[in-house]
Amino acid sequence: MTAYAIRRTLSLIPVLFGVSLLVFTFIHLIPGDPAVVMLGQRATPEAITKLRKQLNLDKPLFFNLKAATEKKNPAAIFDSQYFSFANRILHGDLGESIFTKVDIATELRARFPATFELSLAAMLVAVLLAIPAGIMAAVKKNSWLDLSVMTAALIGISMPIFWLGLLLIYLFAVNLHWLPPSGRLDVAFHIKPITGMYVLDGILRGNFALVGNALKHLILPALALGSIPMAVIARMMRGAMLEVLNQDYVRTARSKGLSERLVIWKHALRNAMLPVITVIGLMFGTLLTGAILTETIFNWPGIGKWLYDGIGSRDYPIVQGGTLFIATVYVIINALVDLSYGFFDPRIQYH
Repeated sequence: MTAYAIRRTLSLIPVLFGVSLLVFTFIHLIPGDPAVVMLGQRATPEAITKLRKQLNLDKPLFFNLKAATEKKNPAAIFDSQYFSFANRILHGDLGESIFTKVDIATELRARFPATFELSLAAMLVAVLLAIPAGIMAAVKKNSWLDLSVMTAALIGISMPIFWLGLLLIYLFAVNLHWLPPSGRLDVAFHIKPITGMYVLDGILRGNFALVGNALKHLILPALALGSIPMAVIARMMRGAMLEVLNQDYVRTARSKGLSERLVIWKHALRNAMLPVITVIGLMFGTLLTGAILTETIFNWPGIGKWLYDGIGSRDYPIVQGGTLFIATVYVIINALVDLSYGFFDPRIQYH
């Protein structure tokens, strides 16, 4: 297991290299010149040229053959935009915003806890509702309960998040006034963050009024964001349970006189969880990296909302640094999911 974990960790290096290459390439395919964006359309050519030089935009994208030839130095071929970018990344420097001049890494550290808190809440909602629903649908196959669960899953996976978010706001915030429509806290609350996750910070400080207010703001975006994972996990749980319930060891357990509850929850569930764990891990990575619509609709100050604003203002360093960060998080989560297989299924051996 240890050897496999080391090999799996080392395999992340070429993957992350490829991710950085793709992010850099795609960002530079976006129309527009960052120097013109910063200085405005009325900027003089001299000012644009000077700024392009300051930002290394005057260099080739990948390989600087001209510099290597003129300087007669083969190493000068790497004096390019991509290798300058990669060198900064290796030193933890993601650059700074074109407009606010705020360090990208600092902004990510400040905003990631908000995205993580929302994604974790959405995944908890999805798992706590979807797994029992999927199990019951499998046990009561072809019943009204099975039909209801599968119909709800179909609706959940088909409804766009932005539409569901607006419906939730209209119903629970505008009409019923039960929950706040946006934000993370009421303006009356002032908090010095410990972890940046307000529910956890409130618990750590013993401030349960803060915990309650943070939870009220968290419910609607978590429901909206968790709708698709909930539907996917429920369908996967049902399919996995149906397959396991037909296995010989389940029939053997029943023939020994074990209760149906024990057969399902002890013998069948653990073996059925392997494909579900894969889906949960992938969906959690997707939530961490794909909450742009939800954060924008609910004005949630996380990475998604920040990236959306950066795209709108053509702030290339924000888009580049933020995209690279969330891609890295997704790759790491996939690796952790791979390593978790052995815990849920002892039959798996790592070589």
